[in-house]
Amino acid sequence: MRFPRAALSGLILLTAAQAALAQSAPYDDKMLRLSEVLGSLHYLRNLCGEKGNDWRRQMEAVLEAESPEGERRKRYVAAFNRGYRSYAAIHTTCTDASMAAIESYMKEGEALSREIVVRFGG
Repeated sequence: MRFPRAALSGLILLTAAQAALAQSAPYDDKMLRLSEVLGSLHYLRNLCGEKGNDWRRQMEAVLEAESPEGERRKRYVAAFNRGYRSYAAIHTTCTDASMAAIESYMKEGEALSREIVVRFGG
């Protein structure tokens, strides 16, 4: 017996969706946002005088601790890069707006980190 083409396509999509879900964790949305915040801070803090890779190293520590594989790892890295590029595209000098964004992201990153640990830490 053969599957109708539409049913086979649906089965393939369902299998792909299940594989993607199997590679995710219940806190991935929070971790993706944290990755984006770290990317933004990496750009902005260096723009405003901090020299170094502290925020990139923080992201590397997240990746090491979480050990995401495949597509999940790619999503984390893409979120970091998106955070970095979103500010690199519009901020070329440190301004009051840049400083305000840093302050906001520092608070958000701290809150996200705390929430991830409290809700999902074991």
